Amino acid sequence: MDYQVHTLPNGIRILFKHAPFTVTHCCFLINAGSRDEAAGKDGLAHFIEHLVFKETERRSTSQILNRLELVGADLNAYTTKEYTCIHASFLQEHLERSIDLFEDILFHSTFPREELEKERGVIQDEIASYLDQPEEAIQDDFEGMLFEGHTLGNNILGTTESVDGLTADDIRAFIKANYATDEMVFGVFGNYDFKKVIKLAEKYFAPIPANYSKKQRQAPTVNTADSIIQHKPITQTHCVIGTQAYPSSHPDKYGLLLANNLLGGMGMSSRLNLEIREKYGIAYTIESNYTSLTDTGIFSIYFGTDTEKAARATKLIHRELKKLRDAKLGTLQLHQAKQKFIGQIALAEESRMSLIISMAKSLLDFGHADSLEEVFDKVNAVTAEQVLEICNHVFDNNRLMTLVFEPK
Repeated sequence: MDYQVHTLPNGIRILFKHAPFTVTHCCFLINAGSRDEAAGKDGLAHFIEHLVFKETERRSTSQILNRLELVGADLNAYTTKEYTCIHASFLQEHLERSIDLFEDILFHSTFPREELEKERGVIQDEIASYLDQPEEAIQDDFEGMLFEGHTLGNNILGTTESVDGLTADDIRAFIKANYATDEMVFGVFGNYDFKKVIKLAEKYFAPIPANYSKKQRQAPTVNTADSIIQHKPITQTHCVIGTQAYPSSHPDKYGLLLANNLLGGMGMSSRLNLEIREKYGIAYTIESNYTSLTDTGIFSIYFGTDTEKAARATKLIHRELKKLRDAKLGTLQLHQAKQKFIGQIALAEESRMSLIISMAKSLLDFGHADSLEEVFDKVNAVTAEQVLEICNHVFDNNRLMTLVFEPK
């Protein structure tokens, strides 16, 4: 095993991976995201992520921001549909300073009214900025269409109206209901003795009162095919085609990851890029993505192009999907697809922050984190027959939804 785990009496887990580097990467991952928001409270999880960097019981906003930046460290955070993550990178001698700050902002923030109002304005500017980027906005609108009536369809940022109504009481209620100590992982990737990491974690995190998980997430209903065209004040046509896909625990997850990478994943040699950009010069950007969630997943293809080329691009995309549904990959094709994907996974591990966050997420979801070799084994175990079956299920025309943004 290339990592170690220690569970505190309150349920918070400490994840440690040793590395002989002078820079440490750490994260605090909480199993709470936008899907856990109550009706009408869209954007609340993300609002909290912003506000924990404001005042605490013993620090002002400037003291929080300077605590790590004064020693050249990087401190940041993000919110997804299922998680909230605070993370930092710093020289190894500053581990205790970082743990102290994490504990303070996560468990002792005071959410003063003046900071709420300032950050409300910042987030509303963020929403306006995102709406000005159709390539970003269409992805969120597509997920809203895909999960209509379910909180997974909510925009993580919320809306201008929903953010305007959020209060300090909403924040405290969400934290009480969703910040369960047995659904938290503190991950450290650095050059330490594990006993030292445990000692510091016990000093700062063990006194936190236990708050065990009570929430039960509801899975969304399965979508059916649909197509929507929206007219926007834009100059290009943007399109997303996709459907719900496998959850993170599904046995076919690695098969779909492989198929997605072959179709429109990273690099210039994906089938969609070669066919639509390189061969016909239709779209500057074309890509496919598969994101697995705990009880569902999202598969999508995105492209942006001139309006007169959009119909042809869509036709070519469906032709590539049909090829994957109709013809089993040959032995060489499958081998090359696996080699490419495995190489990309290995390169991704070079981002040590991404790796420790991925391991923390896996610990939350499954109770363990796969080694790189175990991941490679799962990719290599995928057969051509499995890929064909997966493509016929996920890329079924009766399940594919399409959202188009067209110029007015």
